[in-house]
Amino acid sequence: MSVTAEHRPLLPIATAGESWAWLRAEFARVRRLTGLTLAVGTVGAAVSLVPIYVFGILVDRVSAQAPTEIIVGVVAVIAVAALLGGLFAGWGSVLISRLGEGMLARLRERTVERALTLPIATVERVGKGDLLSRVGDDISVIGKAVSDVVPNLVSAVLLVALSMIAMLGIDWRLGLAGAVALPMYALALRWYLPRSGPMFAAERVAMGERSQALISSMQGARTVRAYGLEDAHLAEIDRASGKARDIATGVFTLFTRFAGRGNRAEFVGLSVILVVGFALVKGEMVTVGETTAAALLFHRLFNPIGMLMYTFGEIQSAGASLARLVGVVNIPAESEAASGAVPASAELRLAGVRHSYDGSREVVRGIDLRIEPGTRVALVGSTGAGKTTVAAIASGSVTPTAGEVSIGGVPLAELGESLREQVVIVSQEVHVFAGPLIEDLRLARPDATVPQARAALATVGALGWADALDDGLDTVVGEGGHTLTAAQAQQLALARLVLADPAVAVLDEATAEAGSAGARDLEVAAEAATRGRTTLVVAHRLTQAATADRVLVLEQGEVVEEGTHDELVAAGGRYAQLWSAWAGR
Repeated sequence: MSVTAEHRPLLPIATAGESWAWLRAEFARVRRLTGLTLAVGTVGAAVSLVPIYVFGILVDRVSAQAPTEIIVGVVAVIAVAALLGGLFAGWGSVLISRLGEGMLARLRERTVERALTLPIATVERVGKGDLLSRVGDDISVIGKAVSDVVPNLVSAVLLVALSMIAMLGIDWRLGLAGAVALPMYALALRWYLPRSGPMFAAERVAMGERSQALISSMQGARTVRAYGLEDAHLAEIDRASGKARDIATGVFTLFTRFAGRGNRAEFVGLSVILVVGFALVKGEMVTVGETTAAALLFHRLFNPIGMLMYTFGEIQSAGASLARLVGVVNIPAESEAASGAVPASAELRLAGVRHSYDGSREVVRGIDLRIEPGTRVALVGSTGAGKTTVAAIASGSVTPTAGEVSIGGVPLAELGESLREQVVIVSQEVHVFAGPLIEDLRLARPDATVPQARAALATVGALGWADALDDGLDTVVGEGGHTLTAAQAQQLALARLVLADPAVAVLDEATAEAGSAGARDLEVAAEAATRGRTTLVVAHRLTQAATADRVLVLEQGEVVEEGTHDELVAAGGRYAQLWSAWAGR
């Protein structure tokens, strides 16, 4: 099986128009803060130009041998203006960071919120790497831009605009002389932007592919080793990393050429100002001080113009990341036409259910299933028969391409946010969240008391080992804390099920990862957790099917046998073959 992610589909990426629309909406939400930020930045930029303008006056006063007290007064003005400029610059940076960090926080929250509600089929289709790179790498890129680049960028824009106005105010000819460099800067940007934009976008995608290659290899490490696929996976990681490296190198090479064009514009602009200034001073049309001020104003623009030009790379990279995040935020939510109806009973019904992941090959075909309240039905079949898909559809995790699922006569689609109050699924892929054990349990019921949590653990036979932990239910588990065994993690998931107390429970091979030693204990825990509930069990171990009220045998997405355990064994069909193989192990 190929491990390449070269042709894996990606989550949507917003267009430039959609990204700008999001930015406009965010600025509109904080109009007062945005206005104050621009006002403070403008005043700060204007005040920072005063020392240069006054310095030109100082040159003329010194040339005219003005009295010392006049010169001291001019120097004092320069010092005060420099101090005020620094204060306003600092205030402006704080406001810009506050504005940007607030917008970034809202974007991060909305992205994670939307990511958590994406259909499971969508996440499986695009892979976790693309999603994780967006909420990880892309957020980091934008965060760096907000904290390091944007404050300087805004200051640079204001400073360039006010400096050009000041130069024109000193003498329009000196202002035009400085403006000679502007077309050169514009041509440099015109050359750079069309080339760099696609490269930055490709770089972000390559980083997502690299993350996907790493994550898939790490999560499947045992399988990789079992089948000797280390070399193949390392080759895929090398390919993805090499692609990201090559694009990054190309971006840097392009930027170096862009920087050379900017340096030429600076040289030409300053040279023209000095030549024109010399001619104007010689013709007694401007003073030496005015020419000095104009030259210093232009020279002062080297840093802000350089900032504008040389941070375009980081801005474009942040823009590419923003487009990827806005693309996630803008994914249309699945329609939830919650009718407010309350299920009349705990009966679970699947009617004419069909499903295809790719739009062509159906993995589930015409499933009709009715589970009466409080009864247990087991799904069995060979690998790839469609059992997990049926379980996901029954729990509302996957929306079937045809047919309907209902609880107590109410379609799952109409339950809306109350869906998880009615049905909960427990799979073999159990995640232990980092934090106190009690908080991990409260994910299912945030208002659960300690006695309720202890009762849930006792129900599934987990209270003994939980009390034996160093800090009991306050022990930190998960990453960075106490590591739970596979069986303990499954018991924790079953305890969450007990706390959630749904009418319907779906167990998708929930005891498969325990190993033979703890499998029987987990089967007992699962039976206790689902006692009295309408339950659909994907049976990894046929002993679970043997204790079920009814058994359905699936093959190639269709029900091929149905009945009790004894009836199916006596029938001598597919289930009898499976049971014979299981019992004869």
